[in-house]
Amino acid sequence: MNHIEAITLRGMLPAVFANESTPSSEVWKTDLTLRRGESYLIEAASGAGKSSLCAYIYGSRDDYRGTLLLDGNDARSLSIPQWQEIRRRHIAYLPQELSLFPELSAIQNIELKNRLTGHASPEMIEGWLDELGISARRDFPAGRMSIGQQQRVAIIRSLCQPFDFILLDEPVSHLDEENNRRAAAMIEREARRQGAAIISTSVGNPLLLEGAHPLSL
Repeated sequence: MNHIEAITLRGMLPAVFANESTPSSEVWKTDLTLRRGESYLIEAASGAGKSSLCAYIYGSRDDYRGTLLLDGNDARSLSIPQWQEIRRRHIAYLPQELSLFPELSAIQNIELKNRLTGHASPEMIEGWLDELGISARRDFPAGRMSIGQQQRVAIIRSLCQPFDFILLDEPVSHLDEENNRRAAAMIEREARRQGAAIISTSVGNPLLLEGAHPLSL
């Protein structure tokens, strides 16, 4: 496939919620299509399933009721090689837990992914580090950085691949407004360059995207 143009949720609900009464949602138990080139802000209370949603779309979990379609293809029917290709070229993901290697420096964490994709030039990466105000920490072990600094490293790492959709699970929860705006501008710029969609979740400190579609979970 050249691109994934649409991700469609049909009556989806985390299996753990199946026997519970769930509050009104614009995502769960509805028909929803997320389209390439658009931006979406998904607001949710803690425990509402936002991290689960990201994991379902990324294909790392399938413990849900309903159907998830990638350009009309049932996600459950995709093979492991197909998912590997999707994660390499079509869907980028920044999980809430960040998944940085604490003993590696900021730049080593970023380059570890970029070596697999060859997507970003050294100049692009250095520019991103400078834009997010962490160039002075490029050689600092990630495990000794603040959570806000780690989030900025993880944001840069998530951009080091081609993508049609980028999933960002609470990406700026520890950033102040100025750094939030810088991160949002950088992500939007790269998404526009690739014609991609942004899907970002939040429990109260949303990524400050312009013109994003708000959705409640």
